[in-house]
Amino acid sequence: MDSLYTELKPDDRLAGADPALVSAPTRNEPPRVIEIGEVTAGIAVPEGRGVRFFSSARDFDGLDGAVFRTAEQAARAARARIRARAPAETGPDRARLRRA
Repeated sequence: MDSLYTELKPDDRLAGADPALVSAPTRNEPPRVIEIGEVTAGIAVPEGRGVRFFSSARDFDGLDGAVFRTAEQAARAARARIRARAPAETGPDRARLRRA
């Protein structure tokens, strides 16, 4: 009977792994700064098959560390966070800022 504990060579360890879980080599794309209006939301850094978002403002800390397929998806998520906050902000200054 074969032993359940065998020595694996480094090449054998990833042979049965799911390709989606194995990170691909990083692309030659540079990191992208994501700005929403005049606010720098964060940076999208290529990682594996997507980009990892690192927030640079407290409003976007909920997205910090999230992985997106593209930098554009990260930017959309950041814009969605701002839109979700907008109804909570009320007052005379809000209307003036929207027109500018």
